[in-house]
Amino acid sequence: MLDVLIVGGGPAGSTLAWALRDSGLKIAIMDKEVFPRQKVCAGWVTPAVMQELAIDLDDYAAGRVLQPITGFRIGQIGQKQVRSDYAGKTVSYGIRRNEFDNYLLMRSRASLLTGTAFKKMQRIDGGWCVNDEVNAKLVIGAGGHFCPVARAIGSKGVSEMAVAAQEVEFEMDDKQLAECEIDAEVPELFFTPDLKGYGWVFRKGNFLNIGLGREDRHKLSGHVQHFVQYLKQQKKIPQNIPDKMCGHAYLLYPHAIREIVNDHVLLIGDAAGLAYEQSGEGIRPAVESALLAARVIRDCDDDYSAERLQAYYQLIVKRFGDRTPRPGLVERLPFGIKQMLATRLMKSSWFTKNIVADRWFLHAHEKPLDDAVS
Repeated sequence: MLDVLIVGGGPAGSTLAWALRDSGLKIAIMDKEVFPRQKVCAGWVTPAVMQELAIDLDDYAAGRVLQPITGFRIGQIGQKQVRSDYAGKTVSYGIRRNEFDNYLLMRSRASLLTGTAFKKMQRIDGGWCVNDEVNAKLVIGAGGHFCPVARAIGSKGVSEMAVAAQEVEFEMDDKQLAECEIDAEVPELFFTPDLKGYGWVFRKGNFLNIGLGREDRHKLSGHVQHFVQYLKQQKKIPQNIPDKMCGHAYLLYPHAIREIVNDHVLLIGDAAGLAYEQSGEGIRPAVESALLAARVIRDCDDDYSAERLQAYYQLIVKRFGDRTPRPGLVERLPFGIKQMLATRLMKSSWFTKNIVADRWFLHAHEKPLDDAVS
């Protein structure tokens, strides 16, 4: 019998296995895909994430994309953007998820059950039996927004506001490179006029990532197509880009009301609904939730009851704050007032740098976990 079965080999799952690598526990990671695999994601991580994961940047950059980010261009679609610079300081990194996820998985030291789809789980004495063949004392749901473990235990919220996004990432040829005006060190962010989402265009060396996410998924494809056409009209991106967009969804932490702890079960990362509210970023919350889960698992002494695992939920609340399913003050303002405020604020260099970039996207005010496993 396994001590811990992690379902999902993304950053949350692989980080948890890595954080428990010297615990003496028997750990396996199950994922339906064979790695490296393609993963839809804008793909940027802050220095705090690299620090928490104890990643040697020189080692990682050898043969992989590691694009330094030293500024942002931010505004609303149709309005002039404001540039925020950090005097050459790297405030984030652009990565390709197929490379990043595979790197983390390969160093996790867990037994790998990749290419194996999760089908079902049944209670057994002292744990769970997954797919009628894998027994584990503790099952970790790390399978993202549609995590099968969360579904299997009926863990879904009463009023969850999911964000839907579509994006494309491709390697540009010589002609496309010549037509691309995006500065590789300065990603560009465009908030939608109705304030229900934002789009981005982000260059990582010769790769270009374009996407848009919205809290209102109604006619999402139309919004994405309009955004792409806008970028072409502004001559920011090549005229000829791949037509096929890939979609994904995630839950914003304040609106995700789902149980993340059950008897012999924990949910981490996007499976727990931890994405930051303003930016939708999920990598740092995924990594930190895994590190916090590892701390609790180490202290369980083979007792994985819901009562014992409740310490994980308490750590999540301490780190990310209380969930607020009801609309906040700003959300309750009349749309016209919100739109007027947003239009003015997005023209302010102080607001776009100190609030949008620093707080919403970089979370520069939050220090890395001080006791991350190294």
